[in-house]
Amino acid sequence: MSIKSDKWMRRMVEKEGMIEPFEPEQVRYDAQGERLISYGTSSYGYDVRCADEFKIFTNVYSSVVDPKNFDENSFVDVKSDVCIIPPNSFALARTVEYFRIPRQVLTVCLGKSTYARCGIIVNVTPLEPEWEGHVTLEFSNTTPLPAKIYANEGVAQMLFFESDEMCDTSYKDRGGKYQGQRGVTLPKA
Repeated sequence: MSIKSDKWMRRMVEKEGMIEPFEPEQVRYDAQGERLISYGTSSYGYDVRCADEFKIFTNVYSSVVDPKNFDENSFVDVKSDVCIIPPNSFALARTVEYFRIPRQVLTVCLGKSTYARCGIIVNVTPLEPEWEGHVTLEFSNTTPLPAKIYANEGVAQMLFFESDEMCDTSYKDRGGKYQGQRGVTLPKA
């Protein structure tokens, strides 16, 4: 396996529609010249944006977090340009971008240093070969203070690893439960 460059990524977007919408350059400013947390193509990856749909964790109903029987009432839905995550809590969001991962590619997501330096951890599981959908992002606020996430700005970097051979069984072949997800997707048992 080898990590893939910006040239490879551009080819995969053209050939397979791997990322939609796709930004071929690194975007650092908005149309008014205001500084953004960067997104778009980097040397060896792609910086994704967070959409303006958030599910903020709340413990109003004293629920138990159970991945096999997740209570949707544990979240408050927010649609906004910013998301304020309570101290020592988390929020779910999704990428602006829709991904179609090729069969010979594994994608790993890492949080951007701008957020990490503020105590905000971005967690995403790997995007397996032939998975497609909006990526559900989890933001953990590890601080004792409220933390802010900006919609439509960079939040994490995707790294693409291409194998020398095709996998025997892809995510699509297995009929993975998160295949084709749109919007913020909660845990499924």
